[in-house]
Amino acid sequence: MSSGINRIILLGNVGADPELRYTAAGTAVLDIRLATSETYVDKDKKVQERTEWHSVVFWGPRAEALSRIVTKGACVFVEGGIRTSSYEKDGVKRYKTEVHGRELCFTGRKSGATDELVATAVAEAASAGKPAKSEKQQPPLAFEPAEDLPF
Repeated sequence: MSSGINRIILLGNVGADPELRYTAAGTAVLDIRLATSETYVDKDKKVQERTEWHSVVFWGPRAEALSRIVTKGACVFVEGGIRTSSYEKDGVKRYKTEVHGRELCFTGRKSGATDELVATAVAEAASAGKPAKSEKQQPPLAFEPAEDLPF
């Protein structure tokens, strides 16, 4: 039997201040609501934005540490795995899917600033009927290579 990989990487904005709670055994659990957004052009060539909300959970000492520094609006990079659990409420079986976080990094990116630039570029590409393309120019060389290198 081959083993699988359960890994998810998210880059998004924290939607609300994280909630720290403790299990009956005293283990810290931190719940974070993370929003990821994508911009696309629909069939009518209008720019649309779709936002997905993710439940991210951190456990133990990491949860306690992150609860002191993660705040609403922060742009973060999260790496973890997906877990689905089931429970019964009012006689109905329900399912809950969460990201069990292993790593969290602050990106330093301000939410919204770059998103507006991306939306503008997508809109311009849609009106021109061409896909958006980003051309990166090569920086000039800091030195001129010598023609008589020994190798």
